[in-house]
Amino acid sequence: MTPAEPACTDAGLLAPGRAGSPAESATGDLAFLRALLDAEAALTRAQASLGLAPAAAADAVTGAADVSRFDVRSLALRARTGGNPVIPLVADLTAAVGAEHAPYVHRGATSQDIMDTAAMLVAVRTLDLVLADLARVEAALERHAREHRDTAMPGRTLTQHAVPTTFGLKAAGWRALVLDARDRLRAVRDALPAQLGGAAGTLAALGAYGAPDPTAVVEAYAAELGLRAPELPWHTLRTPVADLAGALAFTAGALGRTAADVLILGRTEIRELSEGTGGGSSAMPHKANPVRATLVAAAARRAPQLAATLYGSLAAEDERPAGAWHAEWEPLRDLLRLVGGAARDAVPLTEGLRVHPQAMRDHLGLTHGLIVSERLSAELAPVLGRAGARHLLTEAARRATSEDVPLAEILAGEPELKGVDLTDLTDPAQYTGSAGALTDRALERR
Repeated sequence: MTPAEPACTDAGLLAPGRAGSPAESATGDLAFLRALLDAEAALTRAQASLGLAPAAAADAVTGAADVSRFDVRSLALRARTGGNPVIPLVADLTAAVGAEHAPYVHRGATSQDIMDTAAMLVAVRTLDLVLADLARVEAALERHAREHRDTAMPGRTLTQHAVPTTFGLKAAGWRALVLDARDRLRAVRDALPAQLGGAAGTLAALGAYGAPDPTAVVEAYAAELGLRAPELPWHTLRTPVADLAGALAFTAGALGRTAADVLILGRTEIRELSEGTGGGSSAMPHKANPVRATLVAAAARRAPQLAATLYGSLAAEDERPAGAWHAEWEPLRDLLRLVGGAARDAVPLTEGLRVHPQAMRDHLGLTHGLIVSERLSAELAPVLGRAGARHLLTEAARRATSEDVPLAEILAGEPELKGVDLTDLTDPAQYTGSAGALTDRALERR
């Protein structure tokens, strides 16, 4: 007999990147319900603070706005009738406060006011979690950059060895992106506004209910919630959502940059890096897969498409649109979860990252010294002339490759180079340019 299935429970079975993360809890149905109730309670308290509602009504609504008193599944099913969950929630909250205080529930607001405000509350609460993880990632990358300031490794362009660089500079670059993401998320978080405009964004209902200055209610409402007071109702002015989408997508990409390098440099045949604790394989016992980097990379691939949907809602018609704000709810939650999960996974990825300097050094010799050909061209031009240096190096490079002989050994046998000290000139570790100074400069940023 087949066991009964639970009613529409999303346990994250297909989403290991966010399963169990703090962001998953902060964006779940109960978290959104809590935010919706917080918005409703704050609205009544704001009006009470201005003498537009009895203090007892504010207490009653705040007391009734308890998540445990509401059936999320019932709200979800009844939301189909009006197209959003606020309508059934207001009905249940009104019933919960009793007849005396019922007139002060949701007074002066429209469903979109509560939905938008709740989304901003959920975003702020989730961003706080993401920012805490980014702080740990940044600190781990700073340690790697300092420790490996002068650890030479092949620089790669278009998948091939180019000229030497250092792992310290690479880690400093990763950190710079994380700090860019942090700054964007902080700015967005601090600017997220409450929403209160009434049926068509004119605040007319608040005036009808006796508010001499409806904008004062908006200010008090935002203050109750710890959100910014908007200059205008933003029912069809979706800058806050678009800015949030951009900052989240950027963060996913910034973390994905680190993951992409770890995945490449952690390949078996390269192994310049490895995850501290790799994941296993269902079929191959010897494998230690870079699971954390894989999940972060997956998030970076998905985030831009989710952000695109949110950007698409900028083209919202009329004073309140049909479909545009409705289209935001799921991709916004998915994007918050995705980035929250990526930040969570980036912590063990960077804190446990293993660096293998000997492998990096060994790989500097894979091209028989050709990795410093740029330096040799510049250094030998005054001795041989530009054309002469190019001709000599082209032939020497051909021989180094075909004869499997180090470039330094071939050059040492050239009569034109008698008396030229080739030791440092052909040492890749001596040609990292300003990598150390650039690393130091990057690490000054806070």
